[in-house]
This record gives sequence, C-alpha cells and structure tokens, in this order.
Amino acid sequence: MTTRILLLLTILLLAFTTKAQYVSLNPQELQQLKSLIKTDVQVKKLYASIQHTAEQALFETPNPIDTIRTEGLLKGHPKKTATAAALKDMPKMYALALTYRVSNDNRYLEKAIDYLKAWAAHNTPNGDPIDDTNLDDAIEAYDLIKEKLNADDITLISGWLKKTAETEITSKYNSPKRSTSYNNWHSHRLKIIGEIAYAINNEQLQQYTINELKTQLERNLNPDGSSIDFKLRDALHYHVYDLEPLLELAIVLKRATGVNYYTWQSPTGSSIEKSVNWLLPYLNGQKTHQEYVNTTVKFDIARAKNNEAGHEIGALFEPRKGTTVLLLASYFNDHLQQVANNLLQTTAHYPKWQTVLNEIMNR
Repeated sequence: MTTRILLLLTILLLAFTTKAQYVSLNPQELQQLKSLIKTDVQVKKLYASIQHTAEQALFETPNPIDTIRTEGLLKGHPKKTATAAALKDMPKMYALALTYRVSNDNRYLEKAIDYLKAWAAHNTPNGDPIDDTNLDDAIEAYDLIKEKLNADDITLISGWLKKTAETEITSKYNSPKRSTSYNNWHSHRLKIIGEIAYAINNEQLQQYTINELKTQLERNLNPDGSSIDFKLRDALHYHVYDLEPLLELAIVLKRATGVNYYTWQSPTGSSIEKSVNWLLPYLNGQKTHQEYVNTTVKFDIARAKNNEAGHEIGALFEPRKGTTVLLLASYFNDHLQQVANNLLQTTAHYPKWQTVLNEIMNR
C-alpha cells in the first residue's frame, strides 16, 4: 500500500513539474490578474493594449524567418530589416496567449498555437544569443498555454526551443577563448537557455543555467558594481544591456528554485544588486557619462559612422534607458520602482506591465 501511494505521489509530482509555470504566470497568479483587470483602472488600461494586439493578430498571418539576424549588422542591412519584420510576431504570440488565459476564448489559443507552430517549423537557431534573445515572448507564450497543447504540438514546439538552447551551448560563440563566453552575450545566452529550461522542464538545461550563472556573475560583474561590458565599451548602454537579461533570469530562478540570485554574491563579492546600485547615480542625475568615447569595439565606431540613434560617440547617456533595469530589479527591491517612476515622470502604481507582474508574482 505504501509503495502504491509513493508511486502515485511521484506521478502527480511529475505531472505538476511538467506543467509548472515559472517563466509565465501560473493559474493562481492568472486569477489574481483577472481580479486586478476588473478592479484597477491602470491594470485594465495596460491589459487593454495587450488585448488589442491579440485582437489584431487574430486576422494576421505568422511571418517566421528561417534564421534571426540582427547582431553585428548595421541599420538598413537587408537581413536585419527582414528580421525586424519577422520579430513583430513575438509580442503577438505573448498577447494571444495571455488574452486566451484571461478570456478563455479559444480563438486566441488557436492563433497562438498557429504562430508557435509556424516558428517551430520554419526557424533554425544559429547559436547567436544576441539574435536569440528576441525569443522571450515566444517562450513565455508557450509556457502560458503548454497545458492546452496536444502531444504533437508539444513535441514540435518544445523540440524547437530545446534545439535553440542546445545550439547556444555548443555554439562557437560560447567557446571559452572568446569574450562572448562571458560578456553581455553570455548573459543573454543564459537568460534564453534558462527560460527554455523551465518552460520545457529540462533538468539538464536548468542545472547548466544555474552553474553558468554563478560563474557569469563572477566573471562579468566587478566587485565595485561595474561590468566587463562597461569597461570594454565605455558605455552605460551595455551595462544596462547586460543587467536586463541577468535580472530576467534571476526572476525565473527565484520563482523556480527559491534562490535569490539578485543578492547572491560571487567569490569576488560581485552581485547583480551591486551592479544595479552602481548604475543608480547615472539614473538619478548625480552622475553623467559620455558614451563610447574609449570603446575597444570596432562595431561601436561603425554604428556611429552609420548615424544610428543612441550610438553617437560622446553623447550623454539618457537615464530613461535604465528604466527597464529598475522595473525588473523592483521585483526584488520595490523601492526601485520610485526611481523608475521619477524617470517616467509618473506617480502611477502600475506605470508599466512589468510592475503588474511584479506585484502578482510577489503576492
């Protein structure tokens, strides 16, 4: 009798973990979201924008691209332009999946599945994390609706996501001899692998993510809070670009494992929290920084010569560009939302969708 009970509990646990949602909102959190949409004007307005995107997507056709190509290409390059057009599918997938979970209208579910299947069947990963970092919304959409998919669709979509993660791990860009194995590229790589790992419940990928994150926090972030990317690029833009994926991953891991990698310190004393705090004086006006003046990367110079907005050498860093970092970090430290609100010039309790997610996930 005891053996049968243990077997039943094991089966139930396996079923739960297979469907567990750490990348997106789980069923209990979705119920809280539905309540907020009904009772809070700000949340209702933010959700209405997402719902509008979903409604439009119902009458549009998926536009997957065979290979995502953005990294290293200047604005105007045909491959970058084609990729930008295809990536418009990403927020549509998320909007369709979330709107389905809020409304229970199967039209949104069926269309979300169409988008995910189209990308899974047509897109081939290239192992470049700066390209793959764009897949956030697709992964979250899958996580939101995976329990509603049939076996064939799960095999197709999870297979595509798994291949994406594995290609990142084996990619030439992940060679220990390359700086892309520890600079911002690796932060984006780990974010995508981690999101996939928990969306498809792959223990091997989960363990890889955790082990590599600990190493990344030691190699990529300095004990004083600065980052390798800031040192190499002389640009707060890249410090921010480095922190964003680390924070997104830290939120997933906190939800999945209970470990707080925001405050976790590496053997050198570096941490995500220290690197967020290091950035704060540049966001609240105490300090300013001229971007890219001493960059060591030729691509920064090429973009400046191409007159790309936000990449002018010597231009002052715009504090508002740190808003996303603050909103993500406020999941761990809610006091940082006030700094974000100051930058956004708002007193709203829910100025952005991330603040809605933060509150729901922290309840």
